[in-house]
Amino acid sequence: MKRRDFIRHSSALTGGALLLGAMPTLGAYAQSGTPTKGGTLIWGHSETTQNLDMHQTGTASTSRLLENIHDAIVTVDSDFNIVPSLAESFDVSEDGLTYTFRLRPNVKFHTGTTLSSADVKYSFERVKDPKTGAVNFEVFNDVAEILTPDDLTVIVKMSQPNAPFLARLAENGAGVIIPDGSGDTQGEHPVGVGPFEFVSREFGNEVELVRFADYWQGPAHLDKIISREVTEPTVRLTGLRTGEMHIINDIPLDRVTELEADSNFQVSKWFPLSWAFLNFNHKRAPFNDARVRLAIDHMIDKEVLVQGALWGQGEVTASPSFPSSASFNKDLSVRPQNFDEARRLLQEAGFGPGELEFVFKVTTNYPWHVEASQIMLEWFREGGLNVSVQQLTWSDWLSQCWVDRDYDVTMMNFFTLWEPDFLYYSLWHSTGAFNYRNVNDPVVDELAQRARVTVDPAERTKIYHELQQRVYDEALDVVLWFRNGTLAAQNNVGGLDKLVHPNGSNLEFRHLWLDT
Repeated sequence: MKRRDFIRHSSALTGGALLLGAMPTLGAYAQSGTPTKGGTLIWGHSETTQNLDMHQTGTASTSRLLENIHDAIVTVDSDFNIVPSLAESFDVSEDGLTYTFRLRPNVKFHTGTTLSSADVKYSFERVKDPKTGAVNFEVFNDVAEILTPDDLTVIVKMSQPNAPFLARLAENGAGVIIPDGSGDTQGEHPVGVGPFEFVSREFGNEVELVRFADYWQGPAHLDKIISREVTEPTVRLTGLRTGEMHIINDIPLDRVTELEADSNFQVSKWFPLSWAFLNFNHKRAPFNDARVRLAIDHMIDKEVLVQGALWGQGEVTASPSFPSSASFNKDLSVRPQNFDEARRLLQEAGFGPGELEFVFKVTTNYPWHVEASQIMLEWFREGGLNVSVQQLTWSDWLSQCWVDRDYDVTMMNFFTLWEPDFLYYSLWHSTGAFNYRNVNDPVVDELAQRARVTVDPAERTKIYHELQQRVYDEALDVVLWFRNGTLAAQNNVGGLDKLVHPNGSNLEFRHLWLDT
């Protein structure tokens, strides 16, 4: 479909302007600005939580909730510098082989027990153990030994230098500490040291959290959070408008501009929340052929896709690296739509018009993926492909595509991947925890592994630029866009400017209050 035809026929092009600056930005406040204590906040959560074990969960939607129950041994500041958290200090030996963490005294778990080095050793070894099924197991690949000389000291010995080790502990649950021996119950009843304590969950409906009075950074303002899982965007927005919900994440993309103009609500936007890519199952022919993958890439007009599927609430990109990161390869450019080149590549790969047939699986958990699939479907057909779209619930997508890897082509978005080892090793290394596409490229493996043992930041950056170039040249996946983050809240919700974590995904509810 030509751009002018799509614009003429689509009603999806009246959305908000493209966001290019730093976020978040907020509308005017109606509340006093002085924190008050008490109250129950109703959050319209846009996704369904899955496994509640922070070490095992692979979904950002579940992590977004669990981050309020747990804390990690280290964290990041607004500039992504690694800073202390449960460890009040840390030290790395000159040879990069010894990490020493000094824990904060008197940090309490929700059970009332005190955090000790035994809990850290247990948590790290649990993530490292393949039997656990932890998504961040590869963070500990180079850990040779964990010593606990006293209750507040943890010494991690490495078999070889691992440059991103500290950064990986600060993100996506790898450094989350749970009570010694509690692994078997975390999936149903998570226990941590965070600002809120888990009470109950009704699967697919809601999760209840209460304030933890003994939180080491001081108790949160709110008494309670009710996370209502409302995946339908219009229902979520209706809940906000009727006052049933205090706050929602993921404003319906076609309603962002409208809501920004409504003085009854606060709107927060930031860039980016996530990035999206088209995925090929590399174990299934012909998607193990780079010519086929490149042909499909050439059929997609990414600018039109951002307008049509995201209502302009995003920006095209050829690199998945965090835009402000040094690892972002600015030399990559989005491939233009070129059906002649696409047909040439398909012909070279042995496919004439209508001869390549596949199923494109998308999840209804992300409505913009459904919209994107319908737009791409027209382009695929114009390019001579015989494609059908299959829509899956979130649970079914996770089961079929993530776990069983039973798909031809799919698409997904990823969050919080500011740390390049987490991004490139986890997603594209042949043994990476997030490599559900069965990518097995020796060049990528070598680059991802070399980056891990390269201590010099400038040299590591060069390696990641080279790795991105390889992913791009081989079209191992097709990177599509960065999507804006959006939140809307009632005017009596305070602290909204502190809610979004610097990684753009996590939500820190301990900063919020309700102005009565």
